[in-house]
Amino acid sequence: MSKRRVLGLFDGFDPAFAAINDIKAGNVSGVKLDDVEVLSPIEHPDIDEVLEHRKSHVPKWTLFGALFGMIGGFLFLASAQANFLVQPQGGKPVIALPTNIVLTYEMLILSAVIFTVIAFLVTARLFRKRNPLYSEQITVDQVGIEITLDESDLAGLKESFAKHGVLEVREGAL
Repeated sequence: MSKRRVLGLFDGFDPAFAAINDIKAGNVSGVKLDDVEVLSPIEHPDIDEVLEHRKSHVPKWTLFGALFGMIGGFLFLASAQANFLVQPQGGKPVIALPTNIVLTYEMLILSAVIFTVIAFLVTARLFRKRNPLYSEQITVDQVGIEITLDESDLAGLKESFAKHGVLEVREGAL
């Protein structure tokens, strides 16, 4: 089956949410709620309730960045101190832990922030090509619902959109 991407433009949030609730109820075969993306000119407080909770991967990247910064920062500092003209003095440590703990903490924060920014940019899909289905009317006053589905389920989706007062339907190959 070939996949299709469909964009339905609605006059407001109420008909768009009604169409999404139709999909949630299972009235449109082959479409899951994870395949739905809402495009709107403004943020709506009920959008999270309608689309349900979606998992974010940014905290995982932040944790990975923090661990990388902590381990990498300590190893970098310790190896720099151990390799730089090591001349052990009587009883002084070559690698002093109290000063390294502070610098390791700062490396932890730095890499966690860098990984968080990179994860945000990647998961927000800011570097992808412009969507050919996108309508400029979404930035003005209309709400768009973009759905990825199989070509065989396209007729049922169009019926559901028409039932809820879609203004325009655009479709394209994935």
